Amino acid sequence: MEFEKLQMIIAEVLSIEPEEVRPEMSFVDDLGADSLEVFQIIMGIEDSFDVVIDEDAIASIQTVEQALQAIGEN
Repeated sequence: MEFEKLQMIIAEVLSIEPEEVRPEMSFVDDLGADSLEVFQIIMGIEDSFDVVIDEDAIASIQTVEQALQAIGEN
C-alpha cells in the first residue's frame, strides 16, 4: 500500500505512469528527476503520509526504496 501511494506521488511529480516506478530506481539517474522535483516528491511524501523527514535523511534519499524506508522510520 505504501509503495503504491509513493508510486502515485512520484508519477504525478515526474509526469510518468506509476507502473514505471520501481523500488530500486534512483530518482535522478533512473527517473530523470532534477533537484526541484526530488524536493516536490519529498514534500508530497510528507503531506500524503503525514510524516516529517529530517533534513539529514532527505539528503540521503537517492532511491525509491530509501524513500520508503524514510516513511517507515517516521
